Amino acid sequence: MSILNGKNVLLGVTGGIAAYKTASLVRLFVKSGANIKVVMTPAAKEFVTPLTLSTLSKNPVHSTFTNEEDDNATWNNHVDLGLWADVFIVAPATANTLSKMMNGASDNLLLATYLSAKCPVYFAPAMDLDMYKHPASLESFEKLQSFGNIMIPAGSGELASGLVGEGRMAEPEDIVSFIEQDILGKLPLRGKKILITAGPTYEAIDPVRFIGNHSSGKMGFEIAKASANLGAEVVLISGPTHQKVSHSLINVVPVVSAADMYNAVHEHFNTVDVAVLSAAVADFTPKEVSNQKIKKKSDTLTLELGRTKDILASLGDIKTSQYLVGFALETNNELENAKGKLKRKNLNLIVLNSLNDKGAGFKGDTNKVTFIDDAGNITENSLKSKADVAIDLLNKIIENIHA
Repeated sequence: MSILNGKNVLLGVTGGIAAYKTASLVRLFVKSGANIKVVMTPAAKEFVTPLTLSTLSKNPVHSTFTNEEDDNATWNNHVDLGLWADVFIVAPATANTLSKMMNGASDNLLLATYLSAKCPVYFAPAMDLDMYKHPASLESFEKLQSFGNIMIPAGSGELASGLVGEGRMAEPEDIVSFIEQDILGKLPLRGKKILITAGPTYEAIDPVRFIGNHSSGKMGFEIAKASANLGAEVVLISGPTHQKVSHSLINVVPVVSAADMYNAVHEHFNTVDVAVLSAAVADFTPKEVSNQKIKKKSDTLTLELGRTKDILASLGDIKTSQYLVGFALETNNELENAKGKLKRKNLNLIVLNSLNDKGAGFKGDTNKVTFIDDAGNITENSLKSKADVAIDLLNKIIENIHA
């Protein structure tokens, strides 16, 4: 899954022959999972039709401050467009538009939107060879980058004039790749590898029955998604769950039992920077597993259970530079029990949930947690969605591993 998945991408199209490539560019943004809107200069409509880009983006295309064909002359709010965008890309960016961007001109909707944008702005120059090399253009490139805008360099090749050289707009595939790599390179967990456990474990009694718990795996999967969106390479070791995730940076390792999870965790632990163990691992497992379904021969069934290996403690014993995070689900003496677990298992951070807190615990979409770190700092959080809890947790981890 692309890092652009779910992001709001605003494409500004200006009046150059390379505008014909924006149809492919819009399709690629849509394929990446982005929400795409298009703003055109009036001159751009000479090269590609708003209908084409509207159809491909599945959103109206705007090119003027008002929709004059409407009886009420609806206003196209450039401020709302600028604030909506997570990424703004001007492609093709002609010499005329770049000069106006540099000087703060605002004589069309695209330029007004650019001046209102709070997000990263990329521009892909497209112009003839002599225009590209002209001191005025070079000044525009330099000044816009000094504003924090990001230039996607033009390629070399045959130009509309018949000349061969620099000035050709980067190909749509290269533009999308450039933006993806630029975003990834600036993410706080780029270059980090994180191991996450999620879900329950099932401990077999016979080929049909098992001992399990009510964990849905939602918390662990949200942590995995948030980690990948911050640039981390993720190994997600999950017990049986209905949760799904599709992301190019997430490798899902399915397991069933506590022993399976122990082995998988130890296989990967030495290669990671951070380990977050949010799975609800069974503490006990049947000492003997029947190879046939146990028949109902009496009103009672006695099972002898043995302790499973303590995965979290085993990692605390062998960790070197890894930042180790555990979870504690408590029902009484919550804070003291969590502090004891933090110290006993040699953790860097523990995430405490209490089943006494409404909206916390298994199956739901919300959680209420308290962070306790090995320096004794305690951070209580309000009830939030599990997605927001995941972001809070990762911010806490980032704060500590970059300290």
